[in-house]
Amino acid sequence: MESMLNKLKSTVTKVTADMTSAVMGNPVTREFEVGRHIASGGPGMCWRIYNGTKKSTKQEVAVFVFDKKMVDKYQKFDKDQIIESLKRGVQQLTRLRHPRLLTVQHPLEESRDCLAFCTEPVFASLSNVLGQWDNLPSPVPTDIKDYKLYDVETKYGLLQISEGLSFLHSGVKMVHGNLCLENVILNKSGAWKIMGFDFSISSTNPSDAEPKYSCKEWEPNLPPLCLPNPEYLAPEYILSVSCDAASDMYSLGVVMHAVFNEGKPVFQVNKHDIFKSFSRQLDQLSRLSPTMLNKIPEEVREHVKMLLSVTPNVRPDADQMTKIPFFDDVGAVTLAYFDSLFQRDNLQKSQFYKNLPKVLPKLPKRVVVYRILPALTSEFLNPDMVPFVLPNVLLIAEECTKDEYVRLILPDLTPVFKQQEPVQILLIFLQKMDLLLTKTPPEDIKNSVLPMVYRALEAPSIQIQELCLNIIPTFANLIEYPSMKNALIPRIKSACLQTSSLAVRVNSLVCLGKILEYLDKWYVIDEILPFLQQIPSREPAVLMGVLGIYKCTFSHKKLGIPKEHLAAKSLPHLVSLSIDNNLNLNQFNSFMAVIKDMLTRMEAEHKTKLEQLHSMQEQQRYQSNHSLPPIDDVFGGSSGSAGVNGKANGNSAPQLNRMSLTLEEKQRLAKEQEQAAKLRNQPALAPQSIKPATPSTQAKDLTSCLLNNMTSLGSLSLTSPPRPGLIQGSTISAYPSTTPMGSMVSNGYNPTMGFQTGGLGMRPPGPGLYGGMATTTSTPNFGALTHNQGSTNTPDMSALDSLFTSNKPKVSLNQMAPPKPTPGTTATPWLNQFGSAQPSQTAPMQGTPLAMGGGTSGFGMQANPFFSPQNFSQPTAAPGMNAGGGLRHSSSVNNDLKDLFG
Repeated sequence: MESMLNKLKSTVTKVTADMTSAVMGNPVTREFEVGRHIASGGPGMCWRIYNGTKKSTKQEVAVFVFDKKMVDKYQKFDKDQIIESLKRGVQQLTRLRHPRLLTVQHPLEESRDCLAFCTEPVFASLSNVLGQWDNLPSPVPTDIKDYKLYDVETKYGLLQISEGLSFLHSGVKMVHGNLCLENVILNKSGAWKIMGFDFSISSTNPSDAEPKYSCKEWEPNLPPLCLPNPEYLAPEYILSVSCDAASDMYSLGVVMHAVFNEGKPVFQVNKHDIFKSFSRQLDQLSRLSPTMLNKIPEEVREHVKMLLSVTPNVRPDADQMTKIPFFDDVGAVTLAYFDSLFQRDNLQKSQFYKNLPKVLPKLPKRVVVYRILPALTSEFLNPDMVPFVLPNVLLIAEECTKDEYVRLILPDLTPVFKQQEPVQILLIFLQKMDLLLTKTPPEDIKNSVLPMVYRALEAPSIQIQELCLNIIPTFANLIEYPSMKNALIPRIKSACLQTSSLAVRVNSLVCLGKILEYLDKWYVIDEILPFLQQIPSREPAVLMGVLGIYKCTFSHKKLGIPKEHLAAKSLPHLVSLSIDNNLNLNQFNSFMAVIKDMLTRMEAEHKTKLEQLHSMQEQQRYQSNHSLPPIDDVFGGSSGSAGVNGKANGNSAPQLNRMSLTLEEKQRLAKEQEQAAKLRNQPALAPQSIKPATPSTQAKDLTSCLLNNMTSLGSLSLTSPPRPGLIQGSTISAYPSTTPMGSMVSNGYNPTMGFQTGGLGMRPPGPGLYGGMATTTSTPNFGALTHNQGSTNTPDMSALDSLFTSNKPKVSLNQMAPPKPTPGTTATPWLNQFGSAQPSQTAPMQGTPLAMGGGTSGFGMQANPFFSPQNFSQPTAAPGMNAGGGLRHSSSVNNDLKDLFG
C-alpha cells in the first residue's frame, strides 16, 4: 500500500512539475488556472492539452501548451521555423470563427519556455481517440483509453468536418492544407472541430473571382513540424506542386478511411523518399482495390473512393459531401438540428422538442448526456420554451446515474423549480416527482423540490391543486416523515377547508386516505380524525370521503381506533353523518356497515376487558377467602385464659401452625362462607392473630367432646329458665338480666337464636365477659342460661347426622339427646362453668360482626351454629386442657378432623 501511495505521489509530483515548468511565467497563467494534462493534438501531436478555468468567471477552458524544450535538438534556424509555423497556425485559428472550427478563448501567449493559448473545453484529439497516444501523460487517461466511437458520432463528426471545409472553401476561400487526425479536436460535448492552420493557403484572387491557391514545393530537409503530414496529402501537392479545395477533399477521404480503420491511413509514406512513395501511391490509387475499403460502410464506400481519386475534378466538393445519404441518419440529423437551434424561432423549436422524446431512446447515452443535454438546458433561459424542454431533460435524467444527475442536470434544474409561470412547469414536475425525490439529495429536496409541491397545493389554479393531490400518494413513501407531518398534511387540510371546489375537497380527502399508512397512529387519531369533524360540507362525495378515512384508519392493521375514541368521538360523528338526507341507500348502507363493524369491535374489546377484570377480581376474592385462620381458632382454641384476640390477662400465647385443607374441604368452606355472606349486614373489624397456649401432647377425642357439649346444651335447653330477648345492636351486661322476660332467646341451636348476619361478633382485646371476650347482642348470653328456662322442647339434631363418617354406625343425634330433666333440677356441671362472670370486666358489647380468621364470613354459621368459639369456651381447669388453657397440638387436631369429616 505504501509503495502504491509513493508511486502515485511521484507521478503527481512529476506531472505537476512538468506543467509548472512548461507554463510558469507564461501570461496565460495570469487569467487562467491550469489543471492536469488531459490530451495532445496539433501538428505532430506537439501541443499538450490541459484543463483549466478562468479565474474571474470560473469558466472552464482548455489550455494548449507547446514546450520549447521539444525542439532543443534542432538548430536555431529550424527551431525558429517550427515556432513561427506553430504561431502562424494559432493566429489563423484565432481569426476564424465558425461552429466547426475550434473556438479560441484566449490568444496565443509566448514566454521563454513555451507557447500557450486557451480554447473551449476539450476532451481529446481524434488521433488520441483512435489510439495514437503520443505526448500523453503516463499512464494514459482511462477515459481516452476506453473511448469508443458510436456510429452516430462518427457520421455526425465526418459531417461536421465536411461543413467546416465547406466554410473554409466557400466562405473564406482557404485551403486547410493539413487536414489529418491530429488536427481534428473533440470538444467536451463530443463535437468534432478543426484546428492546425499552420499550412493553410488563402486564395490570391479577389473574392468574386475563381479562387487560386499557390502551393509551396515540398522541402524534405525541413523539420517534420514545418511540413504537413504527407500521409494525408493529395498526390498533386507533392508531384505537381499544386493544390486547391479538392486537395482538402482528398485529405477528407483519407480521414474517413482512418476513422473506419482504427486510425490507419490509406498508404504508409516513406518520408525519406517522399517523391518515390507518392509515385507508387499514384499507381495504386488509379487501380484502387475494393479490399482496401472493405471496412468502410457500404453506403459511403463509393464516396470515399471518389474522394481518393487521382483526378481532382472527380472528387466531390464539401457542399456535395454534406448532402450525401450517409449523413441522413436520424441521430446525425438530430445533432445537426441542435447545432442550428440558434437560427430557429420558438415555433420551430417547440415542434422539434415535442418530437424529441421519440428520438432520444435511439441515441447512445454519451451522445445524449454530453451533446443533447447541454443544448436543452441552455433553453431554460427562455421561459416560453421550458414546458417543451423540461420533459426531455427529465427523460434524460431517468437514464442517468444519481451522480450524473447531481453533477450535470440538477444545477440547471434548481432555478426552474422556483418558476411558477407558465403553470405547465408545475404539472411536468409533479408528474415526475418520483424521479426527483429518488435522485435529488435530501438537502435539495427540502430546499427546492418540496417547496414546489407546497406552492402547487396553494396555487390558485384548481387544475394544479387537483393534479398535485392526485400525484402526492404516488410518491408519499419517498417524503420524510417530519416534512409530511409538519408541512404537507397541514397544506392538504387547508386546501380542503378553504377551497370552494368540490373536486379539490374530495381529492384532499382521498389523498389523506391514501397516505394514512405512512403516518403515525396517534398522529392520525389526534390530528386527522378531529379534522374530519371540522369539514362543513355535506355533499355525498365529501361524506363518503370522510367515511373512507374512518374506514381506512379503523381497518388498517398499523393504525386502528381505540374503543374509547370510537365511543366518544368516531361513532357519534359517523352516526350523525349517516342520517344526512343527501345520502342515497347504498351510501347509507356503507355508513351502517362501518358503524356496525366499529360497534362489534368495541363490544368485543370492552367485553374482553371486563371479563379479564372480573377474572382478576374473582381470583383476588378467592385468594382472600382462602386466607383462613388457624384451625384451632375455628374449633375453640380460645379458653377462659386465652381469648379470640389472642390475649388473656396480659399474657400472649404462641401462634399455632395453620393446617393445609384438601380441595373438597376448601370447596365446602367456600359454600358455607357464601351462605354466611348473605346474612352479614355490617362491616367487619380487622382481627388480631390468636396466640393460644402451647397445646398438650395428650390426644383428644374431638368427636366425644363435641357430642358431650351438644348433650349438655340439650339438657340446658330443658332445664334453664327463660331469658330476656336481646335487642340487636344493643349493649347488655354480663350479669344475669333482671329485665322482665318478654321474649325468648335461642339456646344456641334453636333456629330463633339471635345470631347476626355477620357471624360471630368480635371486638379488639379488652376486659370483658369470660376472660376478656366481648360479645354482641347476636351472641348467646350464657350468663342468662344459669336461670331456669321454661322451654321443654326437645332439639332436632338430625341436621348433624352428616358429620359422621360412613364407616361408623349411623345413630341420629335425636337418639343421643339426654332425657328431659325434671323441673327444679340443677343444671349440669358443664353449664356451671359459665356462671362466674367478672363484673369489673363488664364491657359494652359491640354490634360490629367480624369473620373468623379475618375472612369475610364465619365458618358454617348457618349450617352449624356450634362452631362459635363462645359455645366451646371452657374453664381453665377443665379436663383435657393444658395449663395454658389452649387446645392440643394441631397435629392431633388434624387427626380429629380426619375422623370428623372423613
